[in-house]
Amino acid sequence: MYAIVDIAGKQHKVEAGKFIYTNRLEGAEGAAISFDQVLLVSNGGSVVVGAPVVAGASVSGKIVNHLKDDKVLIFKKKRRKGYRKFQGHRQCLSKVLIETIVN
Repeated sequence: MYAIVDIAGKQHKVEAGKFIYTNRLEGAEGAAISFDQVLLVSNGGSVVVGAPVVAGASVSGKIVNHLKDDKVLIFKKKRRKGYRKFQGHRQCLSKVLIETIVN
């Protein structure tokens, strides 16, 4: 059983017992969290597609920890002009354990 859920503006495919990494969520580590924006639920061979969301469906989970993603390096250069710019960025993430999917 899996579901497609809208979390913080992005769509994630979630399954019970699996971890997902998403943009930093409000809440402390170990806090329970529920997602109501379920767009699709698949249970074996039956698929329920919402318009836009599946009525009565929800996904519950737990925030395991907050962390930062790997560094992304941005390097800009214009040849023969002496222009070089070097930047780095680390995105703040939350690791979420998906516990149950209710259809």
